[in-house]
Amino acid sequence: MQNKVYIIWIGWIWISAIARYYLHIWYEVFWSDMCDSELIWELKKEWCKIIIWTSPHPSPLEEREFNLVIYTEAVPQNNPELVKAKELNIKIQTYPESLAEIVNDKKLVAISWTHWKSTTTSLTSLVLKNSPENVNAVIWTILKEFWNKNAYFSDSEYFIIEACEYKRSFLKYKPTVAVIINIEIDHLDYYKDLEDYISAYKEFLDNVKPWGFAILNWEDENCKKLLNLREDINYIEIYSEYYTHPQPLPCKEGGKEKIHFPEINMKVPWEHILFDTKIAYVIWKMVWIEENKVIKSLEDYTWVWRRMEIIGKTQNNNTLMSDYWHHPTEIKLTLKALKNQQGGFSPLLTIFQPHQYNRTLELLEEFKNCFWDTDKLIVPNIYESRDSEEDKKKINSKKFVELINHPDKIDWENFKNTLKLIENWEQKNKNWIIILMWAWNIDDLRKKIKTN
Repeated sequence: MQNKVYIIWIGWIWISAIARYYLHIWYEVFWSDMCDSELIWELKKEWCKIIIWTSPHPSPLEEREFNLVIYTEAVPQNNPELVKAKELNIKIQTYPESLAEIVNDKKLVAISWTHWKSTTTSLTSLVLKNSPENVNAVIWTILKEFWNKNAYFSDSEYFIIEACEYKRSFLKYKPTVAVIINIEIDHLDYYKDLEDYISAYKEFLDNVKPWGFAILNWEDENCKKLLNLREDINYIEIYSEYYTHPQPLPCKEGGKEKIHFPEINMKVPWEHILFDTKIAYVIWKMVWIEENKVIKSLEDYTWVWRRMEIIGKTQNNNTLMSDYWHHPTEIKLTLKALKNQQGGFSPLLTIFQPHQYNRTLELLEEFKNCFWDTDKLIVPNIYESRDSEEDKKKINSKKFVELINHPDKIDWENFKNTLKLIENWEQKNKNWIIILMWAWNIDDLRKKIKTN
């Protein structure tokens, strides 16, 4: 009898990669979600059996004998399918528990920090995929080099993952290489304060296998607090122009060799992506992949889904882009990069959908001044996720926009009419950049805004 796995709320980008892994090892995969999406359409083509629930429903778990039920931590504990799985004594795992079971016996590279994890994970995976070593990878975005999927599997001994810090879920992993490049407080619906947030990263480094590696950004003040906490692992310090390599272990007593980065001519001109490129370079220099092959793979990189992705040109010659970032630091750097891009100036229209009422409240001071580099700002709504009624009373899109420091801003209050607003604006304006900056359904507009 074929093994069967059931996945609850498959529409989340990260958990769909787990489904692809089980398809790869010939499990029969079933899953459910509350709404349809482009991601789910693609999964259906891969022989996944998907049920879209639109109302209270009986659980299908009794109809077949399942070996395993997996769910994302966003699923509430009173979810009917999760409750039924417990009643039937089916093995249950969260996403990080399931991924840990898959990756912990590999040479694991776990990439975890506050900003730009997906870009660095993508770059790191592509270098190894193009080498004789090959790669396994789970990424929270879609790569064209992975046949427009968010995962890639092979017989390689290496596994690259994007390790999320939310609810300390990354503590399930046992990496050979842990990469932490920036630490800035986030997920304040779970973490008490910055000290609590940093403590999670310290615990993460406790999980690095003995004589493994911790790669840290020495130009980030919070990353510095993680240096030399253990004597039985290698610490590699990253700077803008060079990195250091401990010689010999333990690194507290050994000298450190300073190695300058080679010239890497990226097709994408943005500085924060160039820094991510240097991280990928350092990782694979340690594996002794030929330098020219590492550099070529990095220089061939163009884009990944939702990460400063260029979708196309509209009928009025405006450039439509999509970007996932919803933390103020990410927004500020992305808009600055677009404003200062090579090839000349283009005015910028940003349609920004805040993610969570709680996060919007907690980061409100940082949000106030992060939109200066856009010429026009539209906020259609705040996307609700894990939010209390109390938080929803304290903030809404109208109040949010009133507090933003920007001369040309619009609170649209209703996501449903945002497309019409953009279409009317687009008829009167040419040669702008339109960026959908989002955390959830704002990106659905990419299919409705006409592009060439």
